[in-house]
Parts: sequence; structure tokens; C-alpha cells
Amino acid sequence: MLTYASETGTLTERDRKQLNIFESKVYRRILGPVDDNVKENRRILTNKEIYASIKKPTMIETVRLNRLRWFGHVQRMEESIITKWVLRMNLGTVRLRGRPRNRWQDEVRDDGRIVGGEGWQEKVRTREEWKNFLRAARNLRILHTPME
Repeated sequence: MLTYASETGTLTERDRKQLNIFESKVYRRILGPVDDNVKENRRILTNKEIYASIKKPTMIETVRLNRLRWFGHVQRMEESIITKWVLRMNLGTVRLRGRPRNRWQDEVRDDGRIVGGEGWQEKVRTREEWKNFLRAARNLRILHTPME
């Protein structure tokens, strides 16, 4: 439920931090305290210990993979479909002063470069190649950002 429609939005640093905090709290609750043989008492797991014991992708990694999956889906659509038309639309407005906010396209571009280098967009054209591309990224945990 937490990642519902996550492929269509952007994540700020604050969002990423809060997702990491929530995820580690949930895993701590599930795994419970562990026996500490050195101090002869029970203690909670550290984030590094949680990450070492959990082999599933983190929520942030899942969001990033979902975003790339959706991008591939939209890129293979016909030009006349409104979803693709909206993705390529340029509003022609002037951005506000200061640091520009991350756009969806910026995050997709960055994630794609992390996973596949410079020629990553060419793999979108064939569905099987794109699925293999995303599967490799998931299995190799290329988009992984470790919990702190």
C-alpha cells in the first residue's frame, strides 16, 4: 500500500529519509529484540544488522524500479495515447527562482543512468530487453541506497 502509484511521483530527500525510518521501524518490530551475549541482555537491531538480514529490496529501491518500469511502459505506447502525450508535453512556463524542484523525468533519467549507463534508453524499445534490464537491476541491487 505504501508504494501505490509511487511510479508517478518524485521523492525528495526528506521523503527518502522518512521512508527509510519507517521501513527500519517496521523491520525492527517484525524481527524483535535479539540476545546480546556480550552484555547478557536483549537489544534492538541496528540498521546495518537489519539490512544484512533482509534480502528484499528497500522501499526506495522499489519506488525507483517501479518508476523505470512505468517509463518503459509509456515509451512503448502509441504516440496518440494521452499518457505519452502528457509525458512529452512542455508547458512553456518559467520555473521559480532558487533551486529547481526535481521533475519526474529528471529522476527517471538519473535512475536509468545508474542502472544502464548512457545507452539505457535504447533498451526501452523491446519489452523483453527492458524486462531483463529491470530484472538485472533488481537482482544486482544497483539502485540500492543503504539504510543509515
